[in-house]
Amino acid sequence: MTVNELIIDLIVCFLAGAGAGLGTGFAGMSAAAIVGPLLLTFCGVPAYQAIGIGLASDVLASAVSAYTYKKHGNLDVKNALILLACVLTMTVAGSFVASLLPDRAMGNMSQIGLLVIGIKFLVKPGRKVGKFEEESKTKRIVKSIIGGVIVGFICGFVGAGGGMMLLFVLTSFLGYEIHMAVGTSVFIMAFTAFIGGASHIYIGGVPNVFCLVCCVVFTLIWARIAAVIANKAPEKTLSRIAGVIMVVTSVVVLGFNFMIK
Repeated sequence: MTVNELIIDLIVCFLAGAGAGLGTGFAGMSAAAIVGPLLLTFCGVPAYQAIGIGLASDVLASAVSAYTYKKHGNLDVKNALILLACVLTMTVAGSFVASLLPDRAMGNMSQIGLLVIGIKFLVKPGRKVGKFEEESKTKRIVKSIIGGVIVGFICGFVGAGGGMMLLFVLTSFLGYEIHMAVGTSVFIMAFTAFIGGASHIYIGGVPNVFCLVCCVVFTLIWARIAAVIANKAPEKTLSRIAGVIMVVTSVVVLGFNFMIK
């Protein structure tokens, strides 16, 4: 690797880590949704390995974000246990299926999903569909299982730590307030990202170590900053920030992918 290539990789990793960290801390979004496509597009890292790096970056970033949200009372561990179990189970299955798909197809599918969910948060900021705690125990369990299976498969399949779909499920399907949803989302993501990242590395091989270390460090720093700010923001403001981050990220990455075809 030449010096110029090293500098380019460092710049891309910094931008990817900053975007991923902000997305994780503000929106509970998977770092892989940003890191993966950028490393694939600008650094030439194979898609499967790029997603593995993104998931690895998710682990510490999600953990520190979850800790920050917990300190502010915005983490619901108890009602997330069934959801977490289902997500973890299906993540490995999704990861295996993803290894059979073309590089570009994986990246584009992830960004289209991100765009749709981002628009939802912009159009209806802070909207709560129901009150999860007031539903019957049986109904809560069934909804958690269904949501967990869907999110877990998508986590491994498109390389997202489940963040974008998990946040959607928690707010629109289970009725969580946005702060509680983000906090719970990043808590679950810390586990799903670890399983997904390990699966990707085991199946796809050890990724670019330089990019891996840089992305992990930069994502962690920016996620911590974003989580602190997010917990002080009003519900609708946080929802709009989440929507903006998702929409801008998906449009930029999809646009660049379209131009280089």
